[in-house]
Amino acid sequence: MRKVTQEEIARKREEIINACEQLYQTMSFREITLKEISKITSFSRPTIYNYFETKEEIFLGLFQREYDRWNEDLTAILEGNGQLTKKELADRIANSLAGREQLLKLLSMNNYDMEANSRQELLSTFKQSYGGSMRRMCMLLEKFCPDMSVTDIQNFIYIFFPFMFGIYPYTAVTEKQKTAMKEAGINYVYQSVYELTYGCLIRLLGE
Repeated sequence: MRKVTQEEIARKREEIINACEQLYQTMSFREITLKEISKITSFSRPTIYNYFETKEEIFLGLFQREYDRWNEDLTAILEGNGQLTKKELADRIANSLAGREQLLKLLSMNNYDMEANSRQELLSTFKQSYGGSMRRMCMLLEKFCPDMSVTDIQNFIYIFFPFMFGIYPYTAVTEKQKTAMKEAGINYVYQSVYELTYGCLIRLLGE
């Protein structure tokens, strides 16, 4: 039997993750099953088990890819600018998240299930990408906000990253939810991902 290379394994895992991502555009996390994923890949459901043990592991792979892509955005801010004011930095970071709705959705809606139902080695690999986001954010603050102390930066991280959990549900509001808010007499001002994130960053950066 021909030995499968690491490149082939990675390619097949990527195909499965892509199928999961495609389904996630129109179906909820709960509705998506390995059977549904197998329907739009070249693999049978039993074959998928050679690469992922649970659907949560597939979603975790998608989640990791989203963090990796955001890390690329943060690196581009870091390496593509000699200096930035705090307002400019807030603008760049807010824009980087404005294009990452899927990351924010996974973070707010499915984070616990993905982590609880994935193998330790996959979770550890995911945390490397997650930790990479924290490190890059620290590097951005060190470079563009030299007045911030180590404690200031640490406080920023422990406020902003938990804040990210709430961005999606406060910005991806359905018409049903809007109607309910109106009927409840709540005068709520709806904001975009950029607006909500920028407002938080400006306050945290002290601008």
